[in-house]
Amino acid sequence: MILALAGAALATTAFAADGPIKIGIPVGLSGANSVVAPSVVQSAELAVAEINAAGGVLGRQLALEIADDASGAAGAQKAFDSLVFQKEVNAVITMETSAARNAGLPIITKGDIPYIYTSFYEGKSCNANLFVNAWVPEQQVPPIVDNFIKTQGAKKFFLIGSDYAFGRGMLEFAKAYIEKSGASVVGEEYLPMEGSDWTAIISNLKSSGADAVITSTAGGAPNVTLTKQLRGAGITIPYGNLAVDEGTAKSMGADAAGIFISASYVTSIGSDANKNFLAAIAKKFGGELRTPNDLSVPEYEGIYLYKAAVEKAGTTDTAAVLAALAEVSFTGPRGTVSMSKQHHAPLTMYLGQVKADGSVSVVDTFEGVDPGEQCPNL
Repeated sequence: MILALAGAALATTAFAADGPIKIGIPVGLSGANSVVAPSVVQSAELAVAEINAAGGVLGRQLALEIADDASGAAGAQKAFDSLVFQKEVNAVITMETSAARNAGLPIITKGDIPYIYTSFYEGKSCNANLFVNAWVPEQQVPPIVDNFIKTQGAKKFFLIGSDYAFGRGMLEFAKAYIEKSGASVVGEEYLPMEGSDWTAIISNLKSSGADAVITSTAGGAPNVTLTKQLRGAGITIPYGNLAVDEGTAKSMGADAAGIFISASYVTSIGSDANKNFLAAIAKKFGGELRTPNDLSVPEYEGIYLYKAAVEKAGTTDTAAVLAALAEVSFTGPRGTVSMSKQHHAPLTMYLGQVKADGSVSVVDTFEGVDPGEQCPNL
């Protein structure tokens, strides 16, 4: 009997070691991020399908565990807890709101697993288990502000944001950079993250004398409502959006035309890697394809970066994988990405302007932009 039990235990251990490597994706399938979340899931599914077709990772298949974080803190706590302690995922790789990320980080620390955050954000989120392969303000804001001041003669800026970590963090950096550049901020106003009536704020914008407006909302739905109301109010001054992605811009229709964005990914990147990615994702999802964008493509690359780290470490052991994540790179749709700078990534940035069909015309390109001081103590 004892021998039989020992044999069963050995069999169970062997099965666990040979079972799938599970990647958790808590993401806003509902709430503010619901506009962009489906494209993030599609990118993850493509990456996993490609990796599994090529033999997996260390001879094991990858499996996705997806949970709705409702785009906020309360939903994230439930989603992270379920993924880390019930589903027992090996890593979390996802795009989320900053509120969701901040709520999930203590659970990541307690569960001690790697967390690759694939969303652009306000910067300086530092945790031994957290790596970021998306942009921060130091990479994203200067191209827009510099263009407005030097090319379009803007001197007075009005700032509009969602009232949470990302909205305030981005505009805090933008305000400091604007003033450092010799221009002024004549207004700065916020609406709750789920807010949709921007009437009073737009009225203040119109009376402020501003000759440029920069917005930083919770992505997705707030972007759509704010832009629609800005256009409806006849706002025609240069408009820079620090939170819109190409997919959301397409969903806005003609309202998005003319918006300036600064992004690490646009579909028009002419590299072979991007062309191959676009062909592969179009083939996989056909008519159901959501436009790849600056929130979904880092998800695709994040899974490949995790694969590279596990293979370099030779194990899914957390300590070994975290050590490897700072050293590996992956060449994908955005070029070669490595989270080598204080758990963040130097990135090529594109200043673009949205056209009437929602596509983005690249105005200027900035190679290898450094993320600056983010987590010097890691």
